[in-house]
Amino acid sequence: MLENLLFILCTLAYLGLAAWFWPGRPGCCRTDWLPRVLPVLPLLVHLYLLNQGVFGGEGVRIGFATSLSAVAALTVMTYAAAAWRYHLGGVQGFVLAFAGVAVGIEAIAPIPQAAAHSALPMFKLHLAMAFAAYSLFTIAALHAGLIALAQKHLHKAVPPTLVSGLPPLLTLEKLLFRMIQVGFLLLTLTLLTGVVFSEEIFGTPVTLNHKTVFGIASWLIFGALLLGRRIYGWRGRTAIYWTLTGFVSLMLAYVGFKFVLEVLLGR
Repeated sequence: MLENLLFILCTLAYLGLAAWFWPGRPGCCRTDWLPRVLPVLPLLVHLYLLNQGVFGGEGVRIGFATSLSAVAALTVMTYAAAAWRYHLGGVQGFVLAFAGVAVGIEAIAPIPQAAAHSALPMFKLHLAMAFAAYSLFTIAALHAGLIALAQKHLHKAVPPTLVSGLPPLLTLEKLLFRMIQVGFLLLTLTLLTGVVFSEEIFGTPVTLNHKTVFGIASWLIFGALLLGRRIYGWRGRTAIYWTLTGFVSLMLAYVGFKFVLEVLLGR
């Protein structure tokens, strides 16, 4: 009963803050300590609920809803930290709305079964790396979408409120590539720990499945983007295209596959 109440309160708090932070709303333009502290309050509740959902039973229980919730929590956590250095009021509205929806989905989704071999330390390390990478690339995809939106209305005399309340394009682009750089490092570590885990459990360093194929594909895409940025100075539409393509590939590696199995096929 208490857990259900916390799910409701956390969802409403996230969505309420999203409305307050939304471009053009009061929280969007505030630069004092309050908008930096407020997202932390539902985040603490979110982390508690996520811990109960993932580690509350035997083993590690990871399904579509808990995966989405974990990515959302890490995304909010990243923005809560970045907000102390950058003005991100308008962007946080989108992040908090995503987190509110993710918590709501977790609340109504069935409890997943514990993953096989989830008690092994290497599995937990691999999982932590993977979700940290997912969250950073989720932020990168969000920034790519916002950059595309801002560029579309860049030369209009009176841009829409949704665009005018966003941080400057250079700030969004700078954060985009920082997130991709750190995310690429974490994705590399995820693939390496996956190799060690596969060797330990299956006796082979690589098992050819959808996670391996899409994981390596996304690693190659983001690696090419960073190389293109360094050598050719890629930015704008080129960076947006590569970022979103890599993000889709990464989602198909695990979260998207879980969505198809659990939601569409009911397995």
